[in-house]
Amino acid sequence: MKPGLHGSTEIMVGTRDTAPHVGSGKIKVLATPVLVMLLEEAALNAVEGLLPAGHQTVGTRLDVSHTAATPVGMRVVAHAEVIKVDGRKLTFRVWAEDAVERIGEGSHERIIVNVERFDIRTQAKVANADIKNS
Repeated sequence: MKPGLHGSTEIMVGTRDTAPHVGSGKIKVLATPVLVMLLEEAALNAVEGLLPAGHQTVGTRLDVSHTAATPVGMRVVAHAEVIKVDGRKLTFRVWAEDAVERIGEGSHERIIVNVERFDIRTQAKVANADIKNS
């Protein structure tokens, strides 16, 4: 992993991507949670193919502004660029634009995890929750 890696993703905004559909508002424009999903997907696309077997990344921090509305029927492209690598922690600059303007930007952090160890820890958490709820 190294700074400069770039990923992107895009969608054509549909009614399923709007604030009323996902429960984040009443105006029929691209929902902020959908923008966040796109920015995370762009970050995944930047590094996914470079991870060792048995490893994935998980999001740990996201600081994003959503500054412009995008109507149904307009394309949105989300981008992510690795700007820092600190051991297992990857820091990304993220941004998105529609056909007219930049609609959001910010930073995102992801941690590289060993999937097997991660799964063991999450299953132990489920077992502990079951014991507490008994």
